[in-house]
Amino acid sequence: MDNMTPATASTSSSMTPSILIADDDPRILTTLKLLLKSQNYQVVAVSSPAELLTVLARRSFSVALIDLNYQHDTTSGKEGLTLISKMKALDEHMPIVVMTGYSSVDLAVNVMKEGAADFVQKPWTNDRLLSILQAQVHIHQIARTGQKLAQENALLKSQSSTDCQNIVAISTVMKQLLVQLAKLAKSDMNILFTGENGTGKSMFAGYLHQCSSRNEQSLISVNMGAITDSLFESEMFGHVKGAFTDAKESRIGRFELAEGGTIFLDEVANIPLSQQAKLLRVLEEKQFEKVGSVKTQQVDVRLVSATNASLAELIKQGSFRQDLLYRINTVEITIPPLRERIADILPLAQQFLSQYALKYGMESHEISDEAIAGLTQYQWPGNIRELSHMMERAIFLSQDQIITLADLGLELQLLALNDNGLDCPGVDSKNDTLEVIERQIIVDRLARYNNNSHETAESLGLSRSSYYRRIEKHKL
Repeated sequence: MDNMTPATASTSSSMTPSILIADDDPRILTTLKLLLKSQNYQVVAVSSPAELLTVLARRSFSVALIDLNYQHDTTSGKEGLTLISKMKALDEHMPIVVMTGYSSVDLAVNVMKEGAADFVQKPWTNDRLLSILQAQVHIHQIARTGQKLAQENALLKSQSSTDCQNIVAISTVMKQLLVQLAKLAKSDMNILFTGENGTGKSMFAGYLHQCSSRNEQSLISVNMGAITDSLFESEMFGHVKGAFTDAKESRIGRFELAEGGTIFLDEVANIPLSQQAKLLRVLEEKQFEKVGSVKTQQVDVRLVSATNASLAELIKQGSFRQDLLYRINTVEITIPPLRERIADILPLAQQFLSQYALKYGMESHEISDEAIAGLTQYQWPGNIRELSHMMERAIFLSQDQIITLADLGLELQLLALNDNGLDCPGVDSKNDTLEVIERQIIVDRLARYNNNSHETAESLGLSRSSYYRRIEKHKL
């Protein structure tokens, strides 16, 4: 070894690179620790293969720097070659740089065959050693990022993308909701979205993430209803190669993929009771172990959950842990159903029409006045999802780019509503024309909102100009 000035360049990373060094000479360990710490590396030093394997089984490192020869065998390197094989079994992705004072071409070849990333001969030069370590740390980071991106891309292909810039919020209740979410996004509190099926809970989870300081990191969505009890730990925490019969390669879990970002647990009520304690531990301690590994990994994620179930009722039934509910619902946000945000119905319908026209290469469509009245009167049990499907179907059924009530398939549903007494007073749904029904609906709404034009128009999902056209048309 010499005393040349060490290289000053260091690997750029959001986390300080860590190096595990192993040598049975305490003087070498001391020298290496001083050198590497001066370059801002985290350093763990051990003096035997057994100690190295014990440490490596418990935590991960960016790179390992190991001697090939120890007290049992000081020249052949066989002890070091065996050690490399055992290290690869514990962490197949960690680069290993070997060093020895007894080198040969054959030994160097054997070292590379066993899986070492590079070879350094003692005595080393500081510049060369630091350059090798820096390169291996960088390669490890790139490989790690590549593995995460590959799994993220696979997830994205199975998830529908959400453009949160297209959230429609014309109604007062939705404007207030977006303001509340923008404020909550600035915190790291766990958020639970509740509401009926199809109200767009996953879309608002995306909006929350985009508004947060974590928006440059990943938003990982997990449909908890699609993860079986047997796959829960592997999917959520990952597994190491050989952990079980089909584990032919290591896998990064959803929590690790979401590191620094947000993890969204959709249909959270479907988490098996037997697995809820494991999820609770991650939320409380911010750490987990992969399946087949004893290494404890730290994780920094923001948790957002969603459900259409009554978690309080599930707790009474014994199928959901109360302490887990307390962890996931620091703040609970209920997304209103579409029937309670009538002013958003027409803009949403028009947005869906534009999206499907673009998707299928068709001309833009308009919605007839009768269809608009039908959209605002319908109760929408399937909420936004039902509206989207209805618009996709209507764009193919319509004639001359005009969407009619028949194209929407709402005639029978509206008649059923009226037969059940859900229509406004004074309307004979079986005999009156749609024009008569529309007029009576407007009269009823005006009475409900004390002749307030703005609130009446908003409740009908009409723009100011459309509202006044109907007022003039019906001589109101």
